[in-house]
Amino acid sequence: MFRRSRLRRSLLAAALGIGLGAALPLVSSTGVLAADNLVFVSGGFRRSIPVADLEQLASTGKAQGLLADLLSFSKQPPAQVAKLLNESISLPVTLVSRLLNTRIGEAVLERVAQIVYPLKTPGVGLPALRSAIVMGLVEGKGSLTALRFLRAYPSRNMEVSIPALLSLMDKTSSISDLVRFFSEAPLNGLRGEP
Repeated sequence: MFRRSRLRRSLLAAALGIGLGAALPLVSSTGVLAADNLVFVSGGFRRSIPVADLEQLASTGKAQGLLADLLSFSKQPPAQVAKLLNESISLPVTLVSRLLNTRIGEAVLERVAQIVYPLKTPGVGLPALRSAIVMGLVEGKGSLTALRFLRAYPSRNMEVSIPALLSLMDKTSSISDLVRFFSEAPLNGLRGEP
């Protein structure tokens, strides 16, 4: 029970890290405005985390405002989340772009787009994710961080569906389950399985 609770907090922190960077009030080199806020939504409940708070956390390791409250509630050390926001992954831009345009790539993006998408427009989550990944890689010259991804996200407000996030957390009891959920389940859909 304790282990599952700890995993839930870790997955929430990871999701928070993924979504947090999208809210930087900067203009990317492509001229597209980045998101201003990460908006957590559940029915009538809405709470926004300003990008400036994420930038401060990433640069100083110190959280403020609602972000500080959220990290305290989930028992996540701010320095650990700051490290996650700044962690870089090197990926070849052309290969990633091609992969994201395959049936398998789109199946994975569709799963993620059920959790994060432009505010009030879940139908455009898939192209928004694809764009943010590719443009973030282009801006980073083949390197992507959560903050760079969020800077490239093509919407002022990135919605995080709390029910969809909690549903994902219920389906995954470990990191291996999370990987299996995003890697094997899309293949089942392509094979006609539920």
